[in-house]
Amino acid sequence: MHGLPPTSRTFGVTPTGETVLAFRLSNESGASVEILTYGGIVRSLCVPALAGSAADVVLGFDQLEPYLKGHPYFGAIVGRIAGRVSGGRLLAGGRPWSVACNDPPNHLHGGKRGFDKRVWIPEVLHRDDGAPSLRLRHFSPDGEEGYPGNLEVAVTYTLAADNSLIFETEASADQETPLSLAQHSYFNLAGEGSGGVQGHEVRIFAGDFVPTDDAMTLLDRRERVWGTSADLKRQRPLGEVLPQLARSHGDLYLLRAPEEQPPVLPTLAATVFEPRSGRILVVSTTETCLQFYTGSGLDGTLVGKAGRPYGRHAGLCLECEGYPNATTVPGFGDILVRPGTPQRRTTVYQFPRPA
Repeated sequence: MHGLPPTSRTFGVTPTGETVLAFRLSNESGASVEILTYGGIVRSLCVPALAGSAADVVLGFDQLEPYLKGHPYFGAIVGRIAGRVSGGRLLAGGRPWSVACNDPPNHLHGGKRGFDKRVWIPEVLHRDDGAPSLRLRHFSPDGEEGYPGNLEVAVTYTLAADNSLIFETEASADQETPLSLAQHSYFNLAGEGSGGVQGHEVRIFAGDFVPTDDAMTLLDRRERVWGTSADLKRQRPLGEVLPQLARSHGDLYLLRAPEEQPPVLPTLAATVFEPRSGRILVVSTTETCLQFYTGSGLDGTLVGKAGRPYGRHAGLCLECEGYPNATTVPGFGDILVRPGTPQRRTTVYQFPRPA
């Protein structure tokens, strides 16, 4: 089965005069995704339900302006480092570096103007299997947001025939520098604007997580999930879990043991089931970590595509990434890009078609 030819439209213009395009990828199963060149944002993702009708299952906006005003990373590519870097402290090239603490006392999602706020260069790809695919490129110069090294990064979105949204990253640099990107969509499998996700049933295939302090600073130690509020080894309704989570926020999970090498192909990380629609989300990744976020910071002030406010827990995030403090804490994987050795990572968000 082949996809339909990608289409594009002008979505808006930034205050600096940069045109933002929206690219739509569609397959013959009735799924589609719209991706903005601003921030690489997944603006919409429509997938069929058990009865066959499609719905948009990611949070976002219909216009560029609310994205420019500031938002909680709806659908964006975040980096250079996704997550919180404790105290903004890095090690690269044998020396320490400091990056902006835009979420005091920590550095969050790439800084004050990370990749989520850049206009990327698009290229429509033509794959042998016919799946519609879009590559986005960005050049991040030495010193951008305090990071060392000139970095060439490409992100490829592909909508496969089996309703998988494939998120692939590739990067090269002229000196050693950290990079750990994540796709930051907020999912509501009942449809964006349909209310809270408390009825979603979540399972995360991880035996360890990393605790945080009251400022969400990672404490850089592994703890077993068994017997804790972070235990999602079995499928559980989110409404049952929320009262037990610190700040009802969610935790950073470690997907493999320290001695395990990253897999070449994505491995199962999490599943989500929404009973009313019958939709299932299966997340697989080559990354080391998964940050689970319950949308606890949403407060009803942002109005989404359906014209309804996004209240608390209106969507959940499954951010696949490297360990944010990996450059300063041994035993948590490797997020460094080295000259001559490109870094490649893959995450897959699959929505199995109803039988």
